[in-house]
Amino acid sequence: MNRRILVTGGFGYLGGRITQHLSSIPGLIILAGGRRIHALPPGFGAVEPVQLDVTDSVHLDEVCKGVDMIVHCAAMNEVDCASSPEDALIVNGLGTLKLLRAAEKASVSRFIYFSTAHVYGTPLAGRIDETRLPRPTHPYAITHKVSEDFVLSAHDQRRLTGIALRLSNGFGVPITAEVNRWTLLVNDLCQQVVKHKKIVLRSSGLQRRDFIPLSDVARAVEHCISLPAPEVSDGLFNLGGKNTLTVYEMARRIANVCERVLEFHPPLERPIPRSEETGEVLDYVVEKFERTGFCLQGDPDAEIAETLRFCQRNAACFSGTP
Repeated sequence: MNRRILVTGGFGYLGGRITQHLSSIPGLIILAGGRRIHALPPGFGAVEPVQLDVTDSVHLDEVCKGVDMIVHCAAMNEVDCASSPEDALIVNGLGTLKLLRAAEKASVSRFIYFSTAHVYGTPLAGRIDETRLPRPTHPYAITHKVSEDFVLSAHDQRRLTGIALRLSNGFGVPITAEVNRWTLLVNDLCQQVVKHKKIVLRSSGLQRRDFIPLSDVARAVEHCISLPAPEVSDGLFNLGGKNTLTVYEMARRIANVCERVLEFHPPLERPIPRSEETGEVLDYVVEKFERTGFCLQGDPDAEIAETLRFCQRNAACFSGTP
């Protein structure tokens, strides 16, 4: 019997790649939910587009009927959250609560929520596992923490199986040019390469980040869908790539991939680091999720290469960007 899985934000940056991956798995029917419905590119399997408003409880009750599992990616991005913390709380926090209530009414069995590593605070530094006390400071992180608490509360009370994934820096090619997430580091640098034939960092680039290819993020969702309930444990997992680089190191990596893929090596400009400036150590620990049987397999250079090719194919879409 086919399982029906609702992916909120299913036409967006993260949700789009998850929709694409899950749609290729036999036995799954994917409902891609979004405020705006976009045409999907070739290569998608069984996908049903669904208009979705996470602030409308009556609407959500209808959408959740007949759904077996939900992957909740719909949220305001970090830029919009900073501009309007009140809207962020309504969409990210209250929207998640309303979707959870609709899921419970519809007897949805599993609710997978994408949170963020930034619930631990900013900047991320040191050894970070799930026992670290969260201290979010940005409205984006604060509202995600609120949302994951609602999900984990439902899980603890056995109203459904809830999973909260604290994602580090996911990167990779979007499904369409309509997905506007070019403020993310890797995407921004790839766009710079294509548009300006160089990379310009606004800082010395010594900040460390954990990077995970979106191919692994999508595979993590597939893993969570089939994970036996006892192995879900308390439902909270870090999701990162065990691939900690400085911003400068990532920029150099993109330049090297560009030389292979686009056949030129973009110059890299950055402010000279101060003598006292050092990058803090970061160890984003994902051992808890790995103990459930998940194994990272993504190829970071392949994701960068596809993003560069995507930017080259869609260069006209970036003509108005800085």
